[in-house]
Amino acid sequence: MKKTLLVFLFLTCTATKASDNQIMLTPSQLNNLGVKIDKLKSVQDIPLLYAPAKVVIPPSQEYIVSTAQAGLVSKLYVAIGDKVEKDQILALIKSPELLSLQRQYLKAQNEKKLAWTSYQRNEKLLKEGIISNRRWQENRNNYFAFVAEANEAKQLLEIAGMSSSDLKKLTTHRKLSSELSIRSPIKGVILNRMGTAGERLDVLAPIYRIANLDQLWLEINIPQERIGKILITDKVKIDGTDVSGTISLIGQSVNSQTQTILTRAIISDKQPSLRAGQNVNVQIIKASTQPTFVIPNAAIAQSEGQAYLFIRNDQGFKVSPINVVGKQKHHSILTGTDALKENIEVAIRGTVALKASWLDLGGDE
Repeated sequence: MKKTLLVFLFLTCTATKASDNQIMLTPSQLNNLGVKIDKLKSVQDIPLLYAPAKVVIPPSQEYIVSTAQAGLVSKLYVAIGDKVEKDQILALIKSPELLSLQRQYLKAQNEKKLAWTSYQRNEKLLKEGIISNRRWQENRNNYFAFVAEANEAKQLLEIAGMSSSDLKKLTTHRKLSSELSIRSPIKGVILNRMGTAGERLDVLAPIYRIANLDQLWLEINIPQERIGKILITDKVKIDGTDVSGTISLIGQSVNSQTQTILTRAIISDKQPSLRAGQNVNVQIIKASTQPTFVIPNAAIAQSEGQAYLFIRNDQGFKVSPINVVGKQKHHSILTGTDALKENIEVAIRGTVALKASWLDLGGDE
């Protein structure tokens, strides 16, 4: 208490007034007051607010793998958390219905070949004038009907889950199999397993849930009174990490229970450290459209609702009004007059004594 009083008396007795916004100090007075000087640093981004968020998977990147034929699960190859490649076999299903589809397919292929042979023969006979054009047209229509049946049988097997290589093998070797391979539709990660070995499944019963995690979203809950400051393309940074993203959607409805608005951000790059369903805290950051600077909170003085900064000059300090546009834990983001420039010297410690001298000499208090 005594030390503070002595410092204040020293300042008021020795500092001289140049104007209402100028504090006159000699270098020795500056040292005695314990004022610390640092250079002003410019920034490009303005932190707006902190908010809770949840890591989610884009709907287009998530798939349910199911069986297109009823049958018995004979084998499962992957478990929750496993990484899989596209077309990798995930499970084997024994399905009697698959035998019937394969038999129909082979029958349709045989009939199409016979129809093709007949079609070629009749086309030759037509050119030689042996058969009428009407008979050739009937034969032609008959051939195209068998082609349609063969294509239908092939598509039914593809829907059932048989790959092109399986179909080629069936056509070549003509060997029926009741075993159906369930393959992954994408490269991704197994999120959930719904089937078990030995279980009988109905048609379209789900077996796995799989997702591509190369791109993730953040669903952010913004207080509805703060949403007006946020724009699409504003940046988002996960607190305590280097992970960032960009706001892509601002919701149009307010949650009646929390009075927040759901806002979506797309995470910029693949982030192996993040997990779907993870709760995180994020900071929303806006790109600055004017010169913006970062300063320790202790460097800012308040008077009658206005924030000020003490700028070092040859006579002592110039008191400059500023506008605080964002806050972090220990720093503030500010804009101000043309007097604010990068690398100018400002007081970042001892501002209490400087403020006391300024208000006393300026007659504000």
